[in-house]
Amino acid sequence: MNKNLNSILRHKTDVKCFTTPSHAGKFFIKHKFYQFYKSDISETDVHNPQAALDYSEKCAAKIYGTQQTKYLINGSTSGIIASVLACCKADNISAAPKKILIWNNSHPSHRNACLLAGAEIAEYSVPLIDEWGIPQAITPDIIAPYLKQGGITAVIVTSPHYEGAASNIKELAELCHNYNAYLIADEAHGALYPFSDKLPESAVKYADFTIQSLHKTAGGLNPTALLHTNTSLNINNALAMFNTTSPSYPLLAVIETTVQYLNSKKGRAQINTLIKQIEEFKRNCTNVDFYSGDPTKIVIKKQGRTGYELSEFLYKNKIEDERSNDKSVLLLTGLGTDYKKLEYLFKKLKKL
Repeated sequence: MNKNLNSILRHKTDVKCFTTPSHAGKFFIKHKFYQFYKSDISETDVHNPQAALDYSEKCAAKIYGTQQTKYLINGSTSGIIASVLACCKADNISAAPKKILIWNNSHPSHRNACLLAGAEIAEYSVPLIDEWGIPQAITPDIIAPYLKQGGITAVIVTSPHYEGAASNIKELAELCHNYNAYLIADEAHGALYPFSDKLPESAVKYADFTIQSLHKTAGGLNPTALLHTNTSLNINNALAMFNTTSPSYPLLAVIETTVQYLNSKKGRAQINTLIKQIEEFKRNCTNVDFYSGDPTKIVIKKQGRTGYELSEFLYKNKIEDERSNDKSVLLLTGLGTDYKKLEYLFKKLKKL
């Protein structure tokens, strides 16, 4: 009979372990992390899963409708690297170098993954929405010219961007597959997408690889993430090349619990409630302009102020934004955002 990861944690923490980790659940530097230390056990190798982890990941794959879903405790970065390595057949050292097409302003992990895989890098640019100073969604016409030239092994797209511009992944996947290229979707900021029809459609059904960060919007601990695959490429071998052999069991359990919660009736209801509250907040806050992308990304601008000046105003009012540019400011929300937090933001913005 399979046990889930949390049940193993409950059992294991009652045992006096003469194993790694050395703190044995008793020595802890910070008292507030006592329960985390107690749960930090030595149980299984993340890229060679024993029954509980293997079972849990298979349950997650059923939830997302993927061939495989892998738990990542090294963040979305590790998922990007593993996807590129798998596409480049990194376990075959005699293979010729592959060419990977990436956005020239992408997360550093995209370029680093190509370098680690020994791949040639081709770059595409994404036009800015000048009014907001943020990139637009990636469309087929942006990447098609590079695919038509031939020789592209895989394409990495970021969807959504930080500010919530989401691409039509189904169209992009069809285009890439027409040219025998894999599509890797960096959906780090879209972990809530599969669980609400009020959000953009997730890439998990269409991309060959989709990477999601659970800590950005879905309430997981840093640096929990997921890697979804829809190919026969050996992602386990790719992960084994750089993943730690001393995984954090508390983090694995957090991933399992987060996925189960997102898929639950309560979790889906909370996501939709959050969206409803943000929509109400936007309707009432009439003295700033809002970008109309992913509703969980609150992108604002104020006539007469730069984005940097607006960011400074928010900071002086004890509000820290995610990022800003010359035109606008991004405020991220997620499962940890409640009505009181939005109400506080509303009151401070009314001072403008």
